[in-house]
Amino acid sequence: MQESLFEDGKDPQAFRTIGEVSAALDIKPHVLRYWEEQFPMLRPVKRSGGRRYYRPGDVELLQRINRLLHDEGYTIRGAIKAIEDGAAKPAPAPAAAPPADMIDTIRSAVRTLEEGASEEESAAGELAVTTAVKGDHSAPADLAPRLRALREKLATALLG
Repeated sequence: MQESLFEDGKDPQAFRTIGEVSAALDIKPHVLRYWEEQFPMLRPVKRSGGRRYYRPGDVELLQRINRLLHDEGYTIRGAIKAIEDGAAKPAPAPAAAPPADMIDTIRSAVRTLEEGASEEESAAGELAVTTAVKGDHSAPADLAPRLRALREKLATALLG
């Protein structure tokens, strides 16, 4: 995880200064020092003169704290509890967005369907929903062909 954060040529397991961590995570140094006071599990190594060195695990913990506080809306006390309970696992990678051309194709197909659907087809669809909600599963005889026609229009719009 740290390989992508730090592009300074150091080993991924190298200790980092507060300035390096601050720049990589876009968190001000005074906030990092404050979090050290508030989160008992965050204890970077301190060398002579009080200089801080963050281990890779500390950096991961800071990322989790930042996500909990700023992305998920936890309070400091809630974030501490979540981390202690083990509920604050690293966030899963976001799902890849569909390609823009696919989104455009789907929008175009929906527009084609909306333009091609007649009042009659809309009424048939509403009737099917109403009867299904009421528990009456006997649909009008002409509903199936209308729905097939809609499905064909959608397929044509998507593939054509």
